[in-house]
Order: sequence, then C-alpha cells, then structure tokens
Amino acid sequence: MAPSCKLKVLEHFQISPPPGKLPSTSLPLTFFDIPWLLFPPSQPLFFFQLPALSTSHFTNSILPHLKCSLSLALQHFFPLAGNLATPPHPTAPHFVYAAANSSVSLTIAESSADFHHISGHQQRDVQEFHHLVPRPQRNKTASYDPNLPCPILAVQVTVFPQCGICIGFSFCHVAADGRTFDNFLKSWASIFKMESDLNKLLLPCTDRTVIQDPNGLRPILLNQWRSLGSSQLDTNNSDRADLRDMVRATFVVGQSDMEKLKQQILTRSRKIFGWASGSMYLSPYVLTCAHIWVCLTKTRFSNIKTSLGEERHYFGFIAGGITRLGYPVPNTYLGNCVSFGRLDAAGYELVGENGIVIAAKAIGETIKKLNGDVLGGAEDWISDWKELLGSKLHVTVTGSPKVNLYGLDFGWGRPKKIEEIAIDKTRAVSLTESRDVEGGIEVGLVLPKAQMNAFGSIFRKGLNSDRLE
Repeated sequence: MAPSCKLKVLEHFQISPPPGKLPSTSLPLTFFDIPWLLFPPSQPLFFFQLPALSTSHFTNSILPHLKCSLSLALQHFFPLAGNLATPPHPTAPHFVYAAANSSVSLTIAESSADFHHISGHQQRDVQEFHHLVPRPQRNKTASYDPNLPCPILAVQVTVFPQCGICIGFSFCHVAADGRTFDNFLKSWASIFKMESDLNKLLLPCTDRTVIQDPNGLRPILLNQWRSLGSSQLDTNNSDRADLRDMVRATFVVGQSDMEKLKQQILTRSRKIFGWASGSMYLSPYVLTCAHIWVCLTKTRFSNIKTSLGEERHYFGFIAGGITRLGYPVPNTYLGNCVSFGRLDAAGYELVGENGIVIAAKAIGETIKKLNGDVLGGAEDWISDWKELLGSKLHVTVTGSPKVNLYGLDFGWGRPKKIEEIAIDKTRAVSLTESRDVEGGIEVGLVLPKAQMNAFGSIFRKGLNSDRLE
C-alpha cells in the first residue's frame, strides 16, 4: 500500500505563446504520426534536487521565470500548445492551433511525499507517483470527440520543500517523438537560464512536407485506424489495470554488464550454433533489450514445462527514422519520425540456456532490416501492433538511450531521476541513458511485487552467468 502523502495545489495557469506572435493554423498528420493515435499519452517525470528550496522562494523567484520561458518556448513549438482534432470521416485528424485560446495547462503544487524515496532506483509503490502527473482535460470515451479537443501537452511542477521539485508532463505522442520532446525541453531550459538569445536557438521545423510519402502510407494507415473504430489500442486493459500490488523499480545495465552479455552470446553462438562472430549485430541497445526480454519471459512463466512451448512471444520497439530514410530530414523537425520493429521467438527458446542468443539475434536482425529499409512493412504497422498488444505473450520497449534526457538543465543541475509513469498501465519497459554510469542504460519496470523480486534475481544472475569455455 502506498504511503500517504498530501498534495496541495497552489495555483493553476494556462500558458500561451506571447500574444500577437502567431496566426491560427492547422497541421496535417503524417503517416509517422497516425499509429500514435492508438496509444495513451506519455507521462515523464523529471526530479531535480534543490536541498535549500522553500515553497515561497519557488513561487516568488522561480515560478515567474518558468512561466515566461515556457511561453517563449511555445512560440516556436506552437503545435504543443494546440489540440488534436479527430473529426468524423472523411476529414482526417489534424492539429489545431487557435491564436485566441490555445494554451498549455500548468499546475503548481506542493507535496509532502519523501522526495529521496520516490526519486530512487529501489522498489516503490506505483501509486506514489500519480499525484505528480498533470491531468489535462481529456475526452474519456473510447473514441475522441471533435467537440472535446484533446490537448497536446500539460505540465505540473511540484515542490518538495527543502528537497527539490518534480516537473511532470502529459503529452500526446501523436504530436512529438522523444527527439522532438527533448528539443522542446532543452529549448525551454535554455530560455529559462537566459543562456541564448531567442533568435539564436535551434528552432523547430514545422514543415510537414519534409516527410515524403511516395508509397501512399498515410491513407493506408488512416483506414486501418478507422477500421479499429478510431479508438486506442487496449494496452493490457490499461483503463482497468489493477495497480494495488504494483511496484516500479529501475535497473542499470552498465558497459561492463554489456561486455559480459556480449561475450556470453558470442561464445554460445559460435560453439553451439556455429555462427560466425561477425554475423550478429550486438549494440548496447540490442544487448540490453535481449537481456530484458529473456528475464521478463522467465519471470512471467516460472512453470516452464507446462506454460511454454511453440507459442510465439513478441517483442516490440521503436527505431529512429531520421537517419534511415535516405533523404534529409532536419533533426529539428517537429513531429514523429520513428519506425516500429516487431519480432517473435518461441517461449521455450527464450527460457532455455541459449535464450539470450536467440533474443539478441532476433532483435539485431530486425534492426539491420530497419537500417536497410526503415519503412519496410510500414503499411502493416497498426495491424502488427494490434496483434502484438493483443497477445499476453509480449514485451514492448519505449524510450531511447540516445535521446540524452539527463542532459536537461534549468540551472539546477541534471535531473536526479527520470520516470515514465505511463508504463504503469501499458506495462512497457522504459529505457533512458544512465545518469551515473557512463555508457549505461536505465531500465524502468512496473510489475507485481512478487514478480519484481523474481525479476531482480534473474536479472542479476543473467549478468553473472559463466561463459562457455
């Protein structure tokens, strides 16, 4: 049961770009955006340690600059201040920015929770975090109502007196991938610190025509979305998820751990399967994901002989598209530019002594295919993910260690901790670069407490397995 804590809402604001700077406009969705119509919003939390901070100092000295800098950042990232409209067919979903009333909800609160406890790596009750997530006014029906537009972004800043602050977000992934959101956060922080003249900032590109669609993927994916009733995918019955016994924890895979995994895989692949060492793609991402997939499969299916057989276990992830498209797209492009990877393996293979080899080979080969043709199979993205998420035998990964979220700095130093709260319900695994271990990857998980205990044991044992000689 989560420890009791008191949240006091201090103020609520609607933050708009500076008046008179932007006209009302709308932006179409590209084919990269459309699959995200089926997913719930992302809910990242950033914890900053400020031991001497008082609530009065925050509200009098810090808050005015936060509000002003957020407004200035939204002047350039204006789609984030807008709304997602999903009108009835045949009109396609689109983003709407109305100069007169588009804004971002900003909530200011004070919490009595234990800052150092919830910003740690150890097991914590998932419900300890929910009061830190902003609550945008959203339509709660199965499908979006065009008369109740969906806000793209909401922000909550929570003060922990004499400890620090948490900046929490709820943002609609249809509008932005992790790269775009990171660009927005760092622009906001840079303006807040007044390090850069606004005119010298690396400003976003909102030109949707930079995304080419010669194969007509947009209408194909729109039709697939409409065929599902224009509703969100059921990510583990997310609206009905029972969180009473759920805990979250963070595990770190360091460079030395990755080297151990790599040597295990290379030794087994050569001696048991006869594969040449150079035939496998073993990046830090592949090694980490393979280890997670195997550990979670073993954790969830302890009775191996009766529970596992030839049934296929799915693994899903996202892959950056900007460097893989074959034509230039600015890194400042404001929107989604990620592909989807899906693969599977037999359950008995994953839990066997060579499971890490099977998992790494499957993930690596899928990434190599995406490197060669990032849009291969794109016409099936929605149907593929519906099949994957509809199976109980799946693991999905969200986030990217390449984004460098821990590089965010408002002048208070790097975040002490980053958490993704949406995985409470989606049950995805979140990945970020490690704050404290150079070249390492932080793995965020939400599981029932008993399963988390088992996972931790399997995770550590897998990193210390002896190599075949």
